[in-house]
Amino acid sequence: MAYRYGEFHDGPDPLAPPYDVRAALDEMGDAILSGSTPVHALRDLLKRGLPGAQDRRGLDDMLREVRRRRRELRESGRLDGTLERARALLDKAIGQERAELFPDPSDDARLREAELDTLPDDTAGAIQALTPYEWRSAAARRTFEELRDLLRREVLDSQFKGLRDALAHPDPEAMERVRQMMSDLNDMLDRDARGEHQQADFDAFMAKYGDMFPEKPRNLEELVDTLARRAAATQRMLASMTPRQREELGNLINETLDQSGLADQMRRLGEALAARRPDLAWDADERMTGEQPLGMGDAVTALEELADLSQLETALRQDYPGARLDDIDEAAVRRALGRSAVDDLEGLKRIERELEEQGYLLRRRGKLELTPKAVRRLGETALRRVFTSLDAGRRGDHDQHDAGSAGELTGSSRPWRFGDEQPIDVVRTLVNGVRGGGLRTEAGAGTSVRLSVDDFEVAETERRSAAAICLLVDLSYSMALRGTWAAAKQTALALQALVAAKFPQDAVQIIGFSNYARVLQPDELAGLDWDMVQGTNLHHALLIAGRHLDRHPDFEPVVLVVTDGEPTAHLMRNGRSAFEWPPSSETLELTLAEVDKMTRRRATLNVFMLAGDDRLKEFVDEVARRNGGRVFSPDADRLGEYVVSDFLRVRRAR
Repeated sequence: MAYRYGEFHDGPDPLAPPYDVRAALDEMGDAILSGSTPVHALRDLLKRGLPGAQDRRGLDDMLREVRRRRRELRESGRLDGTLERARALLDKAIGQERAELFPDPSDDARLREAELDTLPDDTAGAIQALTPYEWRSAAARRTFEELRDLLRREVLDSQFKGLRDALAHPDPEAMERVRQMMSDLNDMLDRDARGEHQQADFDAFMAKYGDMFPEKPRNLEELVDTLARRAAATQRMLASMTPRQREELGNLINETLDQSGLADQMRRLGEALAARRPDLAWDADERMTGEQPLGMGDAVTALEELADLSQLETALRQDYPGARLDDIDEAAVRRALGRSAVDDLEGLKRIERELEEQGYLLRRRGKLELTPKAVRRLGETALRRVFTSLDAGRRGDHDQHDAGSAGELTGSSRPWRFGDEQPIDVVRTLVNGVRGGGLRTEAGAGTSVRLSVDDFEVAETERRSAAAICLLVDLSYSMALRGTWAAAKQTALALQALVAAKFPQDAVQIIGFSNYARVLQPDELAGLDWDMVQGTNLHHALLIAGRHLDRHPDFEPVVLVVTDGEPTAHLMRNGRSAFEWPPSSETLELTLAEVDKMTRRRATLNVFMLAGDDRLKEFVDEVARRNGGRVFSPDADRLGEYVVSDFLRVRRAR
């Protein structure tokens, strides 16, 4: 059989390696571990872009470029260039005619001069009055025809970009072709409104008139979008002028269309476009501050681009509810910023998409949440930060690439029992299978060993004690006010990652407390926020921690407390929280009673104090006196280092 290989065209390459979004998640993690929510962290990442190997520009870079381009366009000129040039040509033609009439002493010459003297003040009225005039000066006649050609080109170019150049040297056949194109276009729009339009009709239209549409639309909707945006820009140009300029230019446009025989077709087209795209800003005005006079076609092009940039700026800001990168129009990005910006936008979209598809982010009821997989990676990131800050000379065993579930291997093995987590002794297991008659040799299939459950053996390891760890983290409002909440969250994630990687046999529980206390699950740690309530209920937190220790009586108890204030709340018998500041004697007594219970459980209680209040110092000193634990007063940015170091010290001592 013959095989042919070629490029795969049916969608994404199925053999391509997964898109690496770990760098993006780490960038988000910096913001999340500093107290940001996942949705804000993702939004900030997309705004900054992703530096490094992928090196994608962010939305902020694109936004700055859009705003720079808008300033350039506003300063590129003013909108009355066509009016100014039309007046200049009209005055030139009249001056040439007067120069021809002045030497002539005849009454006819005086009558013609009187007719010129009584021309309307506005340019459109003067042009209309001079249309039937029989020019005596050949130069004046040529100037007036130049004026008429200018207006015809500019008016048509304001509706159909590119017709100005096509009609640079107009002839009757060219104008008749334009009239026929507009008639066919309006008929096609009417058929589409009745539901009778087909793609073949559009293809035939473009085959006949495609040279008049430099944008090269692929279907009727793209053509309508192009024409509607330009028609709306023309209306905005008129709306941006002074009332007198608006009236004068409007009259010029109407006069030119009437003289060209296009008034009815242009009216039909304008009504159809406005009905199809009412969402465009048809009557909005735009301020142009430049000094250079712009022709009508150029002014409309500038206003069309300004409208695109305004919409693009809104989409790039992403500051409205439910904002997504899919809201950004790639065609508008390509027109405004070029092809490279489209590639950057697609790269950002892929980051957002892959974070969800690869299981790092989850959208639930319109809310963005981190998955357990993402939380594990963020915990590892926090732990790496802690270990980076530790003195490498004091510790050499921070990285744990292949942690087992027990101590060092002893070299012996034993039969596997249900629930064992020790590594399988592959050699002993295969030997047992062969001895039990499991060796099979089949023709053409080679040799295999059939294993039964009884054949499996696990490698024995040194005995290692397990610990029951409780980390009590203050979630009260004061943690946010003092700027210590982000450090506390990083510490909790780091400790969770350390236990999972290096001490998987340990039972860790993280408890957050404010007016009440609650157990925090690993997958909610990263997105956790402080509580905007009053109360530091360490009493309730110690109650929950005690229940965790009691569920693991054979485990070594480890209790760590991170707080920035003395207890100001306790749990009453009815289950409600009682708050009082300064702390009541009842709150202090109940909290210290739980400390005494921890002492009876042989649980050393170490406190990490994030503030220097005298009342807090007095309280933690009493805790240390009753329990025998230690008191630390680290800076917020070194909290993780202190907690992890103390935990490792306690575990080694055990």
